[in-house]
Amino acid sequence: MGQKINPIGFRVGKFIPWKSRWFVDDRSYKDMLIEDIKIRKFLMEKLKVSGITSVEIERLPKSMVITMTVSRPGVVIGRGGSGIEEIKNDILRIIKKVRGSAPKTLKIDLQVHEVKNPELSAQLVANRIIGELERRMPHRRVVARTMDRVMQSGASGIKIVLSGRIGGAEISRVEKYNQGSVPTQTLRSDIDYAQMPALLKRGYVGVKVWIHRPSGN
Repeated sequence: MGQKINPIGFRVGKFIPWKSRWFVDDRSYKDMLIEDIKIRKFLMEKLKVSGITSVEIERLPKSMVITMTVSRPGVVIGRGGSGIEEIKNDILRIIKKVRGSAPKTLKIDLQVHEVKNPELSAQLVANRIIGELERRMPHRRVVARTMDRVMQSGASGIKIVLSGRIGGAEISRVEKYNQGSVPTQTLRSDIDYAQMPALLKRGYVGVKVWIHRPSGN
């Protein structure tokens, strides 16, 4: 089970909070869920340059609190807070498109948190691997350098899995790399996980990253 289930979802509700936190009646549930999915997808794409790792959405009766965790907060905030205002307007447009009308009393509160250690974030590590693979760098060198960098940053262990036409091979395969300890079923262990596709010249290569972070990170 530890190899098949998402380590984040495995711990949600016990050691990790939900990414979306709100209660609503049955009739409005569908629209709220679609809003969350579209807002999260939009922010993850728009703020990719700022090193965004997660988006948490909390709804109150007349307000919405969106917490973004990024490695470069200054890029998100912008000069004089102009970036925040632009994001608020974009979110209002998404909500209007889903609901059919603009909310009159909804207050949107955007909070930006900085990543403490970017090298211990699976999302940022996966993004870096994908960027280097798309620049046609040798995959083994990329993985080895990434694992060394993560372990030197204080991680207890890291596991990386590549799958697809690795290196432009005719037949797809799976390659697994690991260093240190990455427990798959110890719920109290702080395991960060990310999976993303890399679009290479010969096709997609899937990238999965597990990072066993020391407690307190």
